[in-house]
Amino acid sequence: MTYSSASQVVRQILEGPVTRPALLRWRRQQFLSAAGFGSYFGLFESFAQARDWLPASPEFDNAALASEYVDVRAKKVFAYDYPVMWWLQRAFGEGAASVLDIGGSVGVHFHAYGRYLRMPPGLSWRVVEVPAIAAVGRDMAAQAGAIALSFAGDLDQALREGDEIWIAAGSLQYFEDARPGDLLRRSRARPRHLLLNKLPLYDGQDYVTTQNIGSGCFAPAHVYNRRRFVEEVEEQGYVLRDQWQVLERSLYLPGFPECCVPSFSGLCFSAS
Repeated sequence: MTYSSASQVVRQILEGPVTRPALLRWRRQQFLSAAGFGSYFGLFESFAQARDWLPASPEFDNAALASEYVDVRAKKVFAYDYPVMWWLQRAFGEGAASVLDIGGSVGVHFHAYGRYLRMPPGLSWRVVEVPAIAAVGRDMAAQAGAIALSFAGDLDQALREGDEIWIAAGSLQYFEDARPGDLLRRSRARPRHLLLNKLPLYDGQDYVTTQNIGSGCFAPAHVYNRRRFVEEVEEQGYVLRDQWQVLERSLYLPGFPECCVPSFSGLCFSAS
């Protein structure tokens, strides 16, 4: 028996009806502590219900959460970045020169990808972020002389600017009302390209869970049914050009093995 299959057997035993209550009590205690960083807990019907259960926190609006992006992710790319970079360079080659980076932290994609991509003349790269993270990003941009990079706090206002490329990498699930179909309906001018990465997609029903995001902060998060998610975008006149697995990201939900996501996903859509 391999290590992975042995782990699955142990997990199935722990998820059984006899041991599940004790497992959930232990997992809940761990989740709410510093040791629970990155983990998920709970099955909820809405963000409001999830927030009622969570301890009070600023969620992502905490400058301490920017440190990893400033020190690591803005300086290198990871395996899951390469499909996005490939399609982004192709979009630039077709004449696109404006990017809306939804939940792009401190401008991490602009800084990291800029080491490898040929950015077009007159590029506009706008990041939608919460105030504390955006403030760190503006300081970084000023220090780097990155005049193409700007930050906005109002997603609906940003949607009205008519950017040609939308990027959302590991962020859409944390917006309460940011299903891609809804965003497209709310936008003034449709983007030509959608690059969506690090999404928790699986074959079950949509649900809301919570995540320990570090520094004493917690946030609700959507988990999406894959087919419904893709069809919502296709119904807005887009074609799915590419999809890939993000093996570095997964979601284990204690007590609900049927709701786990073994690996996250990336999707590339283009206007038809």
